[in-house]
Amino acid sequence: MIRIGILGDIGSGKSYVAKNFGYPVFNADKEVSKLYKKNRNVYHKIEKILPEYISEFPIDKIQLSKAILANNSNLQKIIKIIHKEIRKKLLSFLKKNKNKRFVILDIPLLLENKINKKKDILVYIDSRKVEILKNLKKRKNYNSRILSKFKKIQLPLAYKKKKSRFIIKNKFTKKSVKDDVRNILNIIKNERNNS
Repeated sequence: MIRIGILGDIGSGKSYVAKNFGYPVFNADKEVSKLYKKNRNVYHKIEKILPEYISEFPIDKIQLSKAILANNSNLQKIIKIIHKEIRKKLLSFLKKNKNKRFVILDIPLLLENKINKKKDILVYIDSRKVEILKNLKKRKNYNSRILSKFKKIQLPLAYKKKKSRFIIKNKFTKKSVKDDVRNILNIIKNERNNS
């Protein structure tokens, strides 16, 4: 199984590109949403550390946002709880897909939380700031202040770009992404066949 990690800025189109690989995708953001909606254990842990914000299940994202904006340490507290659960989910995803040729890891804090392995193939999604902003503003719970808090805990984009073996310029058109993805898969397959 070859692990491909997708890196890039928030709103750069990582999930869209990940889906285009046509292999199983581990989408951490979706998993986090599920935890908030369905996992009572997570709810109790978060309620315990943020009782003035979280008081009913399922966890309300607006309340979470208020907690994050109220105090810098709150985001770290939430991440600590969520991160453990996401690692468990990732392990069961990898187990389930162990016979697949590729798996795609769409995990925003892949490098920051040291979830990546040395042999992972990293792909950086390079998008223009204007396009990213347009993309983000379409999101239901768009909040520029929350976004900047998340950006602060991320490694610099230049570093992620440098660490990546491939770079996809996301022009936000289907064709260009499909072509880039196909090229990357072909290069990796050829290398494996020749080694």
